Amino acid sequence: MSGGRRGARHGLCVAVAGLVLGVASESAARVNLIVIDGSINPASDEFIRESIATSARDGAEALVIQLDTPGGLLTSTKRIVKQLLGAPLPVIVYVAPAGASATSAGVFVTMAAHVAAMAPGTTIGAAHPVGSGGGDVGGDMRKKIENFTASFGKSIAERRGRNVAWAEKAVRESLSVTEKEAVARKIVDLVAPDVPALLAAAGGREVQVRDHTVRLTTGSATQVVRLEMRLKDRVLDLIADPNISYLLFMAGLLGLYVEISHPGLVLPGVVGGISLLLALAAFQVLPINSTGVLLLFFAIVLIVAEVFAPSGVLGVGGVVAFALGSLLLFDTPESTIAVDRGVVAAAVLIVAAAVAMISWLVLRAHRRPVATGAEGLIGEVGVVREARAGGARVFVHGEHWDATSDGALEPGERIEVVRVEPGLRLRVRRVATDRS
Repeated sequence: MSGGRRGARHGLCVAVAGLVLGVASESAARVNLIVIDGSINPASDEFIRESIATSARDGAEALVIQLDTPGGLLTSTKRIVKQLLGAPLPVIVYVAPAGASATSAGVFVTMAAHVAAMAPGTTIGAAHPVGSGGGDVGGDMRKKIENFTASFGKSIAERRGRNVAWAEKAVRESLSVTEKEAVARKIVDLVAPDVPALLAAAGGREVQVRDHTVRLTTGSATQVVRLEMRLKDRVLDLIADPNISYLLFMAGLLGLYVEISHPGLVLPGVVGGISLLLALAAFQVLPINSTGVLLLFFAIVLIVAEVFAPSGVLGVGGVVAFALGSLLLFDTPESTIAVDRGVVAAAVLIVAAAVAMISWLVLRAHRRPVATGAEGLIGEVGVVREARAGGARVFVHGEHWDATSDGALEPGERIEVVRVEPGLRLRVRRVATDRS
């Protein structure tokens, strides 16, 4: 009996020790967390790259990427997928919070993770490539891009052991599924309501990291350290939004135009210069169509020409060039991003109204009678100051003039200028005075 009790006590001690060691190991484990909430662009690409390097260097158990994206640049997506497939530590992509989605480029990023998870109330799918205006890419280019994107998704699914057939349909048929359907179809690995539950569910899983197998030891007690974007990346992430970069470009052109047309104001030139430089910085990382940029600059040239040589034709041409340039600015087949059509429409209407107003003001100024110089005196009314032989001395338009008339003039009489004669003498006539 005593031997049995000793054996039982020994087994109990081993179990307790194992439990304690397991809890201690789980508590000692640490994961890093980053949040990608927005489009996939060079800023998010750089942030993920730096976060993977930092996590590996600091000895983190894994890197968790909380994702909510409508899509983005195919070039940035390919770089991110490459980083995830070759990461030196496990990467967990978690589509969260409730209401979030991994759309378009987000599908490939999620499937490329070592562990793919979703929160309740989220969706994944609709990876069909579209043009920058949000519509389908047309012609042969559509087929080429669709075939490449489909093969890209299939290769990721095959590498991570996910649903290859669905990966292709998500591209060709724009399929989208909920988190429960995603797990059932083996698109993602699990559903978790929050990060602690995610880490607990991921614990014990074995994943392939490069050429070796790693067993995750995460749990609900695992320490989570959130990594933040650097200021440079935050600014780039903000201005890399096509709507913001477009508005910055418009503000820059407007500010410089105002400064050139009204030298010395300073503020419009400073604000315009800063806005234009920020827009150009965004254009370096966005897929810009050079034809669109040239059309916008040509539109400004035509609008300025309309101010100096009003004809209507230059102004209309400027508005048309502005509209076409705005639509073509991000018109490249490698991107799903675009300036919102509402923003473009509002900008075009404002420019058209401004051009119409400027043209009207300039034409009205050209048609206005001359109000300066000798010609500007015609029709002016003055008063006789001094009668002289053969004329008089009159006060007109704030100045004294020698004047002649058909009849004699008396001091105090009101006169009107008829014309300006050689020698800067005025020809005047008496203005009738109403008598009561």
